[in-house]
Amino acid sequence: MKYIIFDKKLDYDGSQISSLWGYNIADVQDDSIIAFRGACDVKIEHMIDLEDRKADESIISPDMLHFIIEHFDSTDLKLAYARQRLFTSIVFEILTARGVSARREGDDLFASDKKLTVSIASTSAVSHKIHFGINVVHDFYGNLHNIGIRGNAVDDLMRTIAQRYTSEIEDIEKDLRKSRPLDVI
Repeated sequence: MKYIIFDKKLDYDGSQISSLWGYNIADVQDDSIIAFRGACDVKIEHMIDLEDRKADESIISPDMLHFIIEHFDSTDLKLAYARQRLFTSIVFEILTARGVSARREGDDLFASDKKLTVSIASTSAVSHKIHFGINVVHDFYGNLHNIGIRGNAVDDLMRTIAQRYTSEIEDIEKDLRKSRPLDVI
């Protein structure tokens, strides 16, 4: 599992959740998490959540941390959503350790009763993908600035989250290689 942090601003429009985006933008052919900061404006043609699409919802933020995760070991949507929940839990733990009073509801995080994050998981013929976004600033929704995470702490948070997810997945892979299968009766 590789993680890449983009130092330059990159806006998210939903196209980044397409399979092999990491290969196209950063020559990454392994399982990966790519983190970057930029605005968010998901175009309707890239909207994966059918509830949001049917309700003609918009997913817009002037400034967000974005995490694009791609795993090639499965195209199982249930596994993609399980990993999305694992990622959400990791972000929740990191924020809580930094003194943020937050709550998790499924794949969403809330701070001061305002939704702080957006997330989606999906599959393709070759992989499954997850997008997870955290508002850095926002006029209506929860955001990192309002909970006291600003300046260099935002970049540090992005790096910490990417590293922690990578470590968790690598630890799971190690556990898989040390566990013997159950005996067949």
